[in-house]
Amino acid sequence: MPPPAALPSPVPSASADPGRWGRADEDGTIHLITPDGERVVGSYQAGPPAEGLEHYAKRFDAQVTETEVLAARIAAGGDPKASLTALRTLLDGLDDAPVVGDVAALRSRLVELVARAEQGVAAAREERERARADAVARKESLVVEAEKLAEESTQWKQAGDRFKAILDEWRTIKGVERKTDEQLWRRYSKAREVFNRRRGSHFADLDRQRVSAKSRKEELAAQAEALAESEEWASTAAAYRDLMAEWKAAGRAHREADDALWARFRGAQDRFFARRNEYFAARDSEFAANAEAKKALLAEAEKIDLSDPDSARAALRAVQERWEEIGKVPREEIRSLEGRLRGIEEKVAEAADAKWRRTDPEAQARVEQFRVRVEQFEAQAEKAEVAGDRRRAEQARAQATQWREWLEAAERSVNER
Repeated sequence: MPPPAALPSPVPSASADPGRWGRADEDGTIHLITPDGERVVGSYQAGPPAEGLEHYAKRFDAQVTETEVLAARIAAGGDPKASLTALRTLLDGLDDAPVVGDVAALRSRLVELVARAEQGVAAAREERERARADAVARKESLVVEAEKLAEESTQWKQAGDRFKAILDEWRTIKGVERKTDEQLWRRYSKAREVFNRRRGSHFADLDRQRVSAKSRKEELAAQAEALAESEEWASTAAAYRDLMAEWKAAGRAHREADDALWARFRGAQDRFFARRNEYFAARDSEFAANAEAKKALLAEAEKIDLSDPDSARAALRAVQERWEEIGKVPREEIRSLEGRLRGIEEKVAEAADAKWRRTDPEAQARVEQFRVRVEQFEAQAEKAEVAGDRRRAEQARAQATQWREWLEAAERSVNER
């Protein structure tokens, strides 16, 4: 990039009027005129004295131009330190500079620009300090994150990727002084080593667990295969449930081995349950046919003639024998079918019991005793009536009425048995 162009200077041009700022002797000696007096700045032997005066004036203008170039550089945001060094060099050499011009004005201009450059240097220093502090803070933050990942993270892939990203970001951060940078780098490196050790230990443990899981699952697969042809349906199904629980508790082997072992285990289990399902399907079909046979038998039994209890009992026994021969029915129909059979059994039992009560000798004797007593009291009432003893006749009739009620109750008891 070309240097910034110099702007017009507040310092007057010396070459426009060299005689204002100096003089030349006939022998070519050049004098600078200042408020404090004159001083010799050089001599000129290459031409007339006036030409020599002009030559030293142009030297002065060249210093003015250089000064304004530096001023423009400062205004444009250039390196204030380099500008300050150049300005101080001009200022320090101004007292002995071989020039003719307004040295006092140039000195004032240089002092002004030196002060401005010093401000720029101070501002740049502050900015560098801020940038350095920010850079240190960023690296400190990355180190803290790395240390936390090293101590706590179990998301191994994500954490490993993050360590790489931290390193990439670390390399973009500049401006940290070497000592601090080395200290932070050692912390980061240690955190990465801790993480790598933990990760390595984890996967080593995982490999050991997978080897152990493979061995255990091989045993479980063999046990499952040994049970595949069992016909102990309930106990074997329970055994498979236990084996499945153990399988889940065994952990995972390496994927290829785990998949192969699971295929063996699941295949054996599926063979057993397919056989069990076939067995129960056939049994359910048989039970359904038995249920239909028992329904037909019940329909027949419900028509048993109860008028002859002995024949009814014989018929019921035949039904009960055939009932047992038919066999089991579906569980959901057991209650209704057994209930209907019990109802028939109760009706046959009630018919037999009623016949027994009607033919019970003791019951019939009691009925006959009641009837005799009624007849006796009625005879006494007629005899008293003929004799004209109305009081005794009424007493006898009342007793006859009481005994008749007892007679009717006894007859009802016999008939209702």
